[in-house]
Parts: sequence; structure tokens; C-alpha cells
Amino acid sequence: MAERVETSVTDGEQTIEERQIGAMWELEKKLDQPMDEEANKLKNMYREKGLSIWMLLRLSFQSLGIVYGDLGTSPLYVFYNTFPDGIDDKEDVIGALSLIIYSLLLIPLIKYVFIVCKANDNGQGGTLAIYSLLCRHAKVKLIPNQRRSDEDLTTYSRTVFVEGSYAAKTKKWLEGKDWRKRALLVIVLLGTCMMIGDGILTPAISVLSATGGIKVINPNMSSDIVVLVSIVILIGLFSMQHYGTDKVGWLFAPIVLIWFLFIGATGVYNICKHDTSVLKAFSPTYIYLYFKRRGRDGWISLGGILLSITGTEALYADIAYFPLLAIQLAFTFFVLPCLLLAYCGQAAYLVNNTDHYKDAFYASMPDSVYWPMFVVATGAAIVGSQATISGTYSIVKQAVAHGCFPRVKIVHTSKKFLGQIYCPDINWILMLGCIAVTASFKNQSQIGNAYGTAVVLVMLVTTILMALIMLLVWRCHWILVLVFTVLSLFVEFSYFSAVIFKIDEGGWVPLIIAAISLLVMSVWHYATVKKYEFEMHSKVSMSWILGLGPSLGLVRVPGVGLVYTELASGVPHIFSHFITNLPAIHSVVVFVCVKYLPVYTVPEEERFLVKRIGPKTFRMFRCVARYGYKDLHKKDDDFENKLLNSLFAFIRIETMMEPASNSSTYSSAYSVNNTLDSREDLIHNNNNHYHNSNNNNNNTDMFSSMVDYTVSTLDTIVPADSPHNGVSFSHENTIEEDEMDELEFLKTCKESGVVHIMGNTVVKARSGSWLPKKIAIDYIYAFLAKVCRENSVILHVPHETLLNVGQVFYV
Repeated sequence: MAERVETSVTDGEQTIEERQIGAMWELEKKLDQPMDEEANKLKNMYREKGLSIWMLLRLSFQSLGIVYGDLGTSPLYVFYNTFPDGIDDKEDVIGALSLIIYSLLLIPLIKYVFIVCKANDNGQGGTLAIYSLLCRHAKVKLIPNQRRSDEDLTTYSRTVFVEGSYAAKTKKWLEGKDWRKRALLVIVLLGTCMMIGDGILTPAISVLSATGGIKVINPNMSSDIVVLVSIVILIGLFSMQHYGTDKVGWLFAPIVLIWFLFIGATGVYNICKHDTSVLKAFSPTYIYLYFKRRGRDGWISLGGILLSITGTEALYADIAYFPLLAIQLAFTFFVLPCLLLAYCGQAAYLVNNTDHYKDAFYASMPDSVYWPMFVVATGAAIVGSQATISGTYSIVKQAVAHGCFPRVKIVHTSKKFLGQIYCPDINWILMLGCIAVTASFKNQSQIGNAYGTAVVLVMLVTTILMALIMLLVWRCHWILVLVFTVLSLFVEFSYFSAVIFKIDEGGWVPLIIAAISLLVMSVWHYATVKKYEFEMHSKVSMSWILGLGPSLGLVRVPGVGLVYTELASGVPHIFSHFITNLPAIHSVVVFVCVKYLPVYTVPEEERFLVKRIGPKTFRMFRCVARYGYKDLHKKDDDFENKLLNSLFAFIRIETMMEPASNSSTYSSAYSVNNTLDSREDLIHNNNNHYHNSNNNNNNTDMFSSMVDYTVSTLDTIVPADSPHNGVSFSHENTIEEDEMDELEFLKTCKESGVVHIMGNTVVKARSGSWLPKKIAIDYIYAFLAKVCRENSVILHVPHETLLNVGQVFYV
């Protein structure tokens, strides 16, 4: 019967079988799966918050302390950095104010709050979140570990392109060459590295500018004392981070609220007292007159104007912490009006007091509120630093999930909001960087130059990525994309051309920070890709495993062995390496693949995919544990029990779907007709995923994937020694074991003990490799791999159940 099907299968029957396979897997995912109310609540958090007006107002208030602190403290240093050599003409102040007004309206308000922030991945912002969206809509990811089943996730949202559309053409162009994928990744990593640089520069300039105000009433005070006070404040700020964003936000939000009210009220006071005519700066005519009057100096001063919109990039990175609507409401109706009043008030003061350009903020304060304002300003500067620090945590977490950053410890600090995290390793690195910058420069002007360089580069990267998002994800008309891109690039390149002149005056600092970060991330990602390719090419032939028989030619000891691998299909090299050196293996073997997908989260009920490898007598399974870049391995998560519960659920589903059999001489084996029906489709999928493999490896990969795909739930009951079976197996199990219920057998093995078998991999460059590659792999990557956290620590594997298998990969 099997032979007849083998020779007479038609394309139509293949389609039917494929539909059956899809239907069965859909049923598997729905039946008897564990449900987690907290996971569902977190998954729908943003949608739920939008329905409650009180929660929305609460989060809008709290966002002041996390999202807008950086943007709100810009009035402390903008005019000083715009006129570092003094004000020659009063009209220059009006022109600078006009530039500030339209910078705030065009960049933070229109571009970011109402356009860019909508390009979020279910609430996640930043360049890596955009990259995740692009990876779902085009095959631009360099690690080809995605499978068709991943696209069935409820959080794996994407659109289908119409053939011949601009989106389809853009997708085809991106996928056409590997260098385009690499170039896209480099652009994304550059933006990420600049954000890390912001995490160092923002606290330095904000705190130093605030504490420097004390010299207004005590001009003879040494600058070293101001620097020392700033360093003490910075140490205190970073030491508080472990309490979590939720608690820090509630502590800081009232400070920022008072700050905005203070600067808004002071602005109104200065406008009324000094010069109401500054309001004419709302006319863009004064921008033209400003550049006409000042010429080259006016153009260079854009580097100071740029500081008025710093914090905008942190705003986008921090949208993971709060709903988008709460952020939009807070900025539009509270933050922006207060900022405009503050700048107008300072300008009104400077028009009549041009010699106070260095300390315009504090000098324009009424004497009666100087000390309260100084205290609030210092607190607001600390809060301003919090916005960028929180954003840095988010992007580092995303970079780790994308395989672009060494594994670091991530702590989930809130039970209510999944996006609120703390990264102790990065926290202390940022603190040391801030202290070094503050102590070295001692001058907010030079730090401001460095800060402006980092900010404008992040904005340029965001604009380039947004053009792709508008084409691929939003499918906007090319004219709209062109208008948005050209206008954004015109404004941002104007700022960029200005900060270039200040590279030697501090602007080199973010470039050095970005270069170091980019080197680390590039080397780590390169080695990660090469490790995956090595595992793909060196995985074991499935025919060899099946030829060993049910005992695998080994001593099967009681217990469950969890063999960890990067592969989602096939038998990993670590397994053959293990059994070659130790001819014994556990009664139940599960190949576990923990992989991250380009989605923000994977719901708990969809976390694990389980499939059988070989017939039932082999007791071999594969489990793929899928995570999004927002998901965390928390200490209270029992990864081992969840995995085994998913395995038990799979066994129950598989048993329900099998035809009844009353003969103990029958066992579950491969369905030849199912295998043949889907062979061409599997070969096609395999070639798409692993097109760079050689012919022998391709044949092995196809066979491994074919076995993995078809044995899942459509196994047929056929005699183990039947000639119609595609592979012949000897009946080696005892009658007692054959009669034992498989679930009871698995539970007995679990009680005997679970061992986690992980590869202790050493990656080395091949002999004959060019020198840069040897330095990158043998020194830089080796150092990073040594200092980063092990996979066993990330997954919270008990040390007493861990078994490391040493192996060397040559790339």
C-alpha cells in the first residue's frame, strides 16, 4: 500500500496533506496547553491601558519622570552652547529662538511623537525594534534560524505584498544581495551604539549644567568642587537604578512636574517683565534673517540649537515603558508649551542682558526663587539622565536577543509592566563612563558638542530606517515616503554639517564610544553567525542515528537528558561528540533549541514546540523554546518543568490522534506517504533557509528536516519490521517496556533525574585566516565570551544538574 502511494502521489494530494499537517499543528497548539493569565495580561497591556482614562492620566504623569526628563532639562545649556563667544546683536537672540521653536515643532512633535513613535513593534521603540519589523516583512536577518511555524505566532504580525508594488520591489531589492543585509545591520548597530553613547553623555551634561548654577551666586567657587558634587550625584543616580523604573518613575515624576511648571511660570514672568516682542520669533522669517546676518557663525551655531531637541531619541527608545497615547498627551499638552515658554522667557531676558549668555537660565530667575529653582533643577537633571539610562537598558536587551551583544544580566523590575527592566552590568559601565567624561572635560560646552554629535547621528539612522518602514510595513505611496525622507534629511544634515566643525572640541567622544560599541557588537554577531553556520554544516546525519536502533548502540540509563543546541532541526554535532566519548545516554533525550524571534514577545501558551524524532522506541524529541526580544528568563520561571509539561502535552495529543491498535508488536514509525507528499515542499524550504550549504550537507539537512516535520502528529501505526516502512528497525525493547504507557515511562524518567547537557564551545579562527579575523575571533570574541554570562546562568539551570560538553569550532 505504501509503495503504491509512493508512486502515485499527485500535486493535488500533496496540497491536501499539507493542509492536514497545518490543521493538526493548529489543533496541537490549542489543545491542552498551559495558560498564563499574567502573560495574557502583559501581552495586551497597551491595549488595555488605552481603555482606562484614569490609567492613561496616571501613565502620562509617570512618563514625565522617565521619558521627558532629558528633553526638559535642555533649557539649562542651550543658549550658552548657541552663543559660546557672546551675543553681538539682540536680533540674533530672536533668530536663535525662532530656530529653537521650529526645531521643537518639526523634530520632537511632528516627526517623533506623531510619526516615528507609531513605527513601534507592539510598544517597543528604538532602532532595533524597527529592525525587528523589517525582519518580519523581508528576509534580511543574517541568522537563518526562522521556520514557517514561527510565522503562525499571534505576535508575528506582518503584511502580504502585492506583486509589482513598491513594497514588493523594496523587499526584493533588500533580499537580493547579502551585502545589503549587512549594510542594513551596520546602520542599525550604528544607531544603537550612538544611543549607548547618549547614556553616557546625557547624565554628564545634565548634572554638570545643573550643579554649575551654584557659581552664579558664588563666582569664586572652584570648578573642581562643582565637578565633585556632580560625580557624587551621578553615583547616587546609578545606585538607585536597581529599584526599577516603576519606583524611580513615581519618585521622579513629581520633580519633573514641578520643574516644567517652574520653567513655564518663569518664562511667562520674564516675557512680561523684559520684552514681549520676542514672541515675533514664531515667524520663520527671523530664521532667514539670522543666517543672513551671522553667515558661517550662524550655521555653526546650529550645533547649540540642536541641544534643544536632545532627548527626542530617548523618547522613542522609552516608549516601551508607557502607552503611546500617554506619551503623546503628555508632550503635546504639557511638555511642549512649558518648553516654549521657558525658551521665550530666556530670550526676553537675554535681549536686555546680552552679557549673561553663559548663565542665562539662572540669571533670569527672580532672586526669591533662586534656591528652590536650583534644587528642582538639580533634581530635574537627575531625572533627565533617567530617560536615557532606561532607553539604554531597552536597546541592550533587544541587542542581546538579536545576537548582537554579549549576554548580560537582565532583571525584570515590575510585575505590571513587562518592558521595565534593569541591567546591572550596563548600569555600572554607564556610571564609570559618565564619571570619566565629567571629570575629564569639566566644561559643559565641550560635552554639549559631543552630545550633539551623538544625537544627530541617531536621528539620521532613524530617518533611513523609517523610509523602509513606510515602504514595507505601512506601504505608503512613494511620494509620501520621499517627502518625509527629504524633509527629515534636510533638517538633520543641516545640524550634522554644523556639529562636524566641533569634532575637535569634544565631538570626537561619541565617535570613540560608538566605535568601541560597534566593534564589540559586530564581532559578537559575526561569531554568532559563524557558530550557527558551523553547527548547520556539522550536524549529524539522521540516517546514521536511525541506523543505530532504539538503544542508539548505547547504554540507556534512567533519566531525561536535555541536549541544548542552536539548531531547530537536525541532530546537533554536540550529541555525536558526547556519545562518542561517553557511550551512554539517558532513556529520554530531548534536543532543546532556545531561539529568539524578531517579535516583541511570545505568549507562554505558544512558547514551546515539541516534535518526535524517530519511532517511539527511540524516546527522542525536539523542543524549540521561542522567545521575543522583550521576554525575560526570570528566576521564578521553572523552565525545566514548563518544557517537560509541554512534552507530556505533546504525548497526550499524539496518542489521541493515532489510530487505535491492539497489538503490542506494532509501534509508531514514519509515515512514508506523508514524508513523500511533503518532500518537495520541505526541500524547497530547506534550500531557502540553508542555501549556502554544500550538496552533502543539503541532503542531510533535507532528510533531518523531513523526519522532524512528519513524525510530529501524523505518524502511522505500521509494523516495526514491515517492508513497507521507509526505514527498518530491529525490535530490541522488552515486552514489559513495550507495554508500559509512555507517559508513565516519561514521568519515571523525570523522577530519576533531569540533566542539562550544554556545549562549552570554544570558537577559534581557522589556520590561514587573515589577521583581522584572527584578532576578532581569537582575542576580542574570546574575551567577550569569557566575561559574558553563560547560557546556563541565563536559563537558571541548577548547577548540580548541568553537564558541559567541551568542543572547539573553527570558523
